[in-house]
Amino acid sequence: MNYAEIKPTDIANGEGVRVSLFVSGCTRRCKNCFNSVAWDFGYGKPFTAETEEALFKMLAPDYIAGLTLLGGDPFEPSNQRALLPFVRRVREKFPHQNIWCFTGYTYSDGSLAEPQACCEATRELISLLDVLIDGKFEEELKDIRLKFRGSSNQRVIDVRRSLSSGSVVLYLT
Repeated sequence: MNYAEIKPTDIANGEGVRVSLFVSGCTRRCKNCFNSVAWDFGYGKPFTAETEEALFKMLAPDYIAGLTLLGGDPFEPSNQRALLPFVRRVREKFPHQNIWCFTGYTYSDGSLAEPQACCEATRELISLLDVLIDGKFEEELKDIRLKFRGSSNQRVIDVRRSLSSGSVVLYLT
């Protein structure tokens, strides 16, 4: 997996001060995507053990609320496979921090509705998240007043509560 960018102190992509990892690669290619440069799976730099260690150092300060994964799309299957071991380690090292993730795919019943996005890592990766912003960006539904999403079809989902209840529980409406 490659990554397009790392923001060590991001306040735009989740609550609080966060470390944001923008992965490379997206097959959804939403019209007027804010980060179309990251559609290419080969864009950016390789995600290595050194990259992980640098991210762990960025996550260590007390003022960091958590990690945000976005892109590209973290839920492209090749990205899921690379992110799963990393997210497991983040959970182990930083159990009090939260993990947010943005995807153009649609959450459904602990997995994703689109079969092309599902792989052996999908359910576990979702289970490690706290908040998932799902849904393809739709230009005709764009609304700049919305928190943490670009179009009104997208949802900000409380993953933990959704998994325990068996239905989608919104984090923000």
